[in-house]
Amino acid sequence: MFYSVRHHTRFTYETPVTESIMEVRMQPRSEGSQRCLHFGLSTAPASRIMMYQDHDGNIVHHFDIPGRHAKLTLTAEALVEYTPPSDVPARLGHGAWTELEALAATGERWEALNPSPFTGATAPLQEFASQIRLERGDDPLATLRRLNEEIYTKFEYVPQSTRVDSPIDHALESRQGVCQDFAHIMIALTRQIGIPCRYVSGYLFHAEGALDRSADGATHAWVEALLPTLGWVGFDPTNNLVGGDRHIRVAIGRDYTDVAPTRGVYKGVTAVKSELAVSVRVGPAQATAMGEIPPFVPWMSRDASVPVAKEPASQQQQ
Repeated sequence: MFYSVRHHTRFTYETPVTESIMEVRMQPRSEGSQRCLHFGLSTAPASRIMMYQDHDGNIVHHFDIPGRHAKLTLTAEALVEYTPPSDVPARLGHGAWTELEALAATGERWEALNPSPFTGATAPLQEFASQIRLERGDDPLATLRRLNEEIYTKFEYVPQSTRVDSPIDHALESRQGVCQDFAHIMIALTRQIGIPCRYVSGYLFHAEGALDRSADGATHAWVEALLPTLGWVGFDPTNNLVGGDRHIRVAIGRDYTDVAPTRGVYKGVTAVKSELAVSVRVGPAQATAMGEIPPFVPWMSRDASVPVAKEPASQQQQ
């Protein structure tokens, strides 16, 4: 299966800014059953884009636009090949909890087992855990399937009901939120019962006839839990799905703070209000012949095709 992804982001400033410095995590990962065949990122105003790989293996692009501008536009385009993974069984074999405890004892999965900025053990979280009678049960995979379904049924998906920096208590108290909130809640509860769990950002292909709650034309978030013999298995509590060939993985981390699609700073003479608009398009692509795919060089920096216009000396002095 081949997918094409186009992710368009626009920042509009009420007052022109004098410089923008930004990091971008939009390139799909290449591992397991997923392979990013081609990726391109462009900015307007144009910039020289560099890249590096962070400690989680995410590809991070970064750039600096020193010229004066009132609008910043990012366009990311990717071609992804996905091989359908093996079906996830309903349960694991005897001794799975013992294997998980041995995994945790090594300390290698410390970050995936302990609270992070958005996954702390708050009072509303503990109340919800009691409400759904969260416990280990006799099988970790069956427990995760039940938790995935509990979050799906107990919470309403309401776009813009929370913000990217909202703590999980907002969704827990109102019983509504978006994919980011549901992922954080599931991560916090999964870590409490001793299963390593991490946050995944990416895209969901909304196939015809699929009963997805998450919004089309936007990024998506879900979780991955580490299980014996299976490795990292995806769970999507927003749509009550096990991660499959419709989930396109971009970045992984402890929570949203590690994988935000864009993060940056700008300089402005006065207080500046910014407006953000994001659109995402994901669709199936034809099985392109390998000779037609542009060569993909993961560690190549790209020069801007159009140089950033220099300001007059009088404006630079100001």
